[in-house]
Amino acid sequence: MTENQEFNEPLHDSKAAYVLSNVAEVVERILTFVPTKSLFRIASVCRLWRNCARRVLRTQQQLAWVSVCGPSTTEAHSLCSSLSEEVEKVFLLPKTVLAMVDSATLNEQVYCYRQNKAKRSRQSPDTVHELNLLFPKGCDVLGITTPGIVLTPTGSCSSSPQEYQDGEAGFAVMFPSTEGVNIKPFHFCKKTISPTALKDAGLVDNSELRVVLIFFYEVYKTGGARFLNQVLEPLAKTKALIAGGIVEGVFSPPRHCCSDGAYGAVGLALSGPKVQGASVLLDQDVSCPKTAEATIRRLSAAKMPEKNTLGLMFACVGRGQNYYKNQPNVEADAFRKVFPKTPLFGLFGNGEIGCDRIIKDDYTLCDTDMDTLQHEYTTVMTLVHLG
Repeated sequence: MTENQEFNEPLHDSKAAYVLSNVAEVVERILTFVPTKSLFRIASVCRLWRNCARRVLRTQQQLAWVSVCGPSTTEAHSLCSSLSEEVEKVFLLPKTVLAMVDSATLNEQVYCYRQNKAKRSRQSPDTVHELNLLFPKGCDVLGITTPGIVLTPTGSCSSSPQEYQDGEAGFAVMFPSTEGVNIKPFHFCKKTISPTALKDAGLVDNSELRVVLIFFYEVYKTGGARFLNQVLEPLAKTKALIAGGIVEGVFSPPRHCCSDGAYGAVGLALSGPKVQGASVLLDQDVSCPKTAEATIRRLSAAKMPEKNTLGLMFACVGRGQNYYKNQPNVEADAFRKVFPKTPLFGLFGNGEIGCDRIIKDDYTLCDTDMDTLQHEYTTVMTLVHLG
């Protein structure tokens, strides 16, 4: 090393230090490449960096997700293992999380809001606790168990979505706080359902309600069918898009208002001027790849932007590979052909909620002559746009 090189090094270091300590535009640009969790640590360095980190956080309003398939190498579900690593890399501050895992793996852990009496299996002591610890305080985590999972691999919106009717699989879709979008979780059981409860949840008398994602559990039990109708009837009278299904159980958040094995409903109410939704119903007549693609293509009429739009697929356990004469991944592949840059997530359940509803430019929903929201042996394919 020459004498000039030795002299220039501290000079360059001092210039860099000056820029990083005084030029907000440069610091802010650099921080856009830093994951959110690291931003919080960086914000404690100095006032300039704290202000820059706050501005960057306000711009990170794109949804993100983590998905897994295959057996776990730990005591917890593989989704928890993957999330503990991947959540360090996401570029958003989660406000709401929608997580779904296969019920076969978590069969002994299905809380169904009876957490006080839940059995302690290889997953039950840790999975729910670990999942909630991964996200910031105040983040609402809705966790569902279901017979089958539909997911887009972690990484890119253009990755091919996959249907998993067997084996360990799961996903967590993370929604940031977004201007013009209000996501409110809700829970009802036979003890808490009432017109007042529906109104407090923002599901009735809410002019800004656009989309309701709803999941029922244990409704095969005595009184369950009446409860299901009690919830769906007022929702059917709104102009909101209603979509979801009947699932095995719910593992987050824990609730103590229900007795052991009681039926109930959980979900997310999406309100605000920047929320859009549209859905189509693949009924029992849709039984080949060509008709599946043609039906899904009708969603294009909604003309939703690609950014911050996700697909949701709620299918019957009786569909999938066996329904399409041993052809795997038919409906997920058809969705990708029509929407190649939109991630797709969902479930195979024990009943489907939804119908054909396409949004016009003024957000008014166009209904078909469907006289019910409840279906069997169908798939409800949905698009949701969040600002």
